[in-house]
Amino acid sequence: MSTRVVVTGGSGFLGSLLARRLLAEPVALGGAAPVDIDELTVIDLIAPPDDVRADRRVRSVVADLSSAFGDLGEVDAVFHLAGVVSGAAEADFDLGMRTNVDGTRSVLEYGRRHAVAPLVVFSSSGAVFGSDPAIGPIGKVDDDTLPRPQSSYGIQKFIAEQLVADYTRKGFVRGRSVRPMTVSVRPGRPNA
Repeated sequence: MSTRVVVTGGSGFLGSLLARRLLAEPVALGGAAPVDIDELTVIDLIAPPDDVRADRRVRSVVADLSSAFGDLGEVDAVFHLAGVVSGAAEADFDLGMRTNVDGTRSVLEYGRRHAVAPLVVFSSSGAVFGSDPAIGPIGKVDDDTLPRPQSSYGIQKFIAEQLVADYTRKGFVRGRSVRPMTVSVRPGRPNA
């Protein structure tokens, strides 16, 4: 049985690192025993880096999330990293909603069509937390800290987390939401 994985936003900074890792060594998906990835589909608005694209197991889909899943068939896991980041989501509300909320729904609906619920790992953001003028700074964030987004981006990511939770509750996907730390300095041209 072959193991098939999708990475949305797979041409970006974190997506490329994840794609390389998935291709390099066996990976435990959703608590199962480690397996080799037989097919990795990278979905993004641009093609993945040359070294990723050169691997015979990689399929590149250059498309918006609304049209990317048409002929992919079923997969074992989706790592959903695609998104419009904070500054761009704040500057262009419609783009942020279309990408961060509607794009996440596209991923979840793709998973919902599977005969066996795939693992869906959603990359959220610490932007779901924020200080509330009535309460003050949030201080230390732990498992009991309530989200209080203070930006369109934070709200969009929080909405997407709730969608992942509900699709998981319904058994459509086996969802996980993670909140990676903010990358404040990285090589290359700055994004929005």
